[in-house]
Amino acid sequence: MRHLTLERSLTDRTYDAILDAICDGELAAGARINQDELAQKLNVSRQPVVQALALLKVQGFVRESGRRGVVVAPLDAGSVSHLYELRSALDGIACRGAALRGSTDARAWGPKLIAEGRAAVASGSVKRMIEADMRFHRFLYELSGNPIIAETALLHWQHVRRLMGGYLQHYRVRDTVWDEHDAILEAVMRGDAEQAEKLARRHAEGAAANFTALVAGDEKYESKPGKPAAKGRRCP
Repeated sequence: MRHLTLERSLTDRTYDAILDAICDGELAAGARINQDELAQKLNVSRQPVVQALALLKVQGFVRESGRRGVVVAPLDAGSVSHLYELRSALDGIACRGAALRGSTDARAWGPKLIAEGRAAVASGSVKRMIEADMRFHRFLYELSGNPIIAETALLHWQHVRRLMGGYLQHYRVRDTVWDEHDAILEAVMRGDAEQAEKLARRHAEGAAANFTALVAGDEKYESKPGKPAAKGRRCP
């Protein structure tokens, strides 16, 4: 038998690059994807682009659109609602478990993650904001002591990541998300399982309401330059 190589294939790296562009908002929902231009931009042949797009199509990130060819899949309000319903349940269970079993580690490492999140917001980089948000939630999953939570969340996390990117691009969300994260962490550090679960679920449900309104084109959630976000709006 031949030795297996650990080096990632060109198709895998092409897939990651296209997915990053979709999740970070560089390739917006509904945008047409020109495979030749994309291959040139990524400095690869057309073949890995075709293979990467085939996988992204199966996963629901791109789709065929008649004469327009392959486009970035639009966001669907129903799918957003279903995704965050699952996330609310997972985050609630994770934070309850974290408060019961991980309060010591939460006190040791949690404040640093909050600081990194606030620094990401101050930087204005959507990519950094998403990465900081993902690190925080993965940290809570680990503290829960239940590995199945993280494994289940991972199946859908790229779609959550894409929603975060779209929301942050649209609203320029700032400190509110980290105020909510900070409150969740405080409950976990205190070992207050009931409050930690309650805040985590509220956080996810608030994000779901805002995302659904955004996708549905609800004008009351539209943010205009120089004007503050609507009262009560929560972030991912």
